[in-house]
Amino acid sequence: MVFVNYLEKRLEFKIVYYGPGLSGKTTNLKYIYDKLDEKNRGPFTSIPTQTERTLFFDFLPMGLGKIGNFDVKFSLYTVPGQVFYSASRKLILKGVDGIIFVADSQEDRLEANIESINDLIENLSDYGIDFYTLPYILQLNKRDLKTALPVETLIKELRRKGEPVIEAIAVKGVGVFKSLKLIAKLVLKRVKNIHSS
Repeated sequence: MVFVNYLEKRLEFKIVYYGPGLSGKTTNLKYIYDKLDEKNRGPFTSIPTQTERTLFFDFLPMGLGKIGNFDVKFSLYTVPGQVFYSASRKLILKGVDGIIFVADSQEDRLEANIESINDLIENLSDYGIDFYTLPYILQLNKRDLKTALPVETLIKELRRKGEPVIEAIAVKGVGVFKSLKLIAKLVLKRVKNIHSS
């Protein structure tokens, strides 16, 4: 959950991009990083694994205001997509405040998407995090490919809790900031609701 930095009077939130290998998690992160003003973002850090990387960076979103007397900061992470990196994926979920699940819309990746969602739910459960109350978005990426399944089919197969669904073409930036803004809004709304109750 949210990390409170009393020294800098800042609330720090962790957003994780989750999904199967090569679904577009890194593409989302790189697009966001490239579009943000340098003074509002930290370094782009890459932790290499054998075939994939875990990537992350922090940024201070402008225009989101404050919560009480605290500024807001987001840390964005990707997880390695391959199944054999399950331990790494689980570790990155520790302390997560919101998740964007990046699904690969291609027909031959449907099973990989389902497997990855089930893995996500199981890993969250191991930390005592309730998937069904956690801010979560389903991003349907690669909508421009001829092999992409119809949106209705993907929603039927992949939607788990009535979560928002955003169509994306991450390589062109389509749906990338829309996904980020929506998850940020859901995360902040949840925190405000907790503190007001």
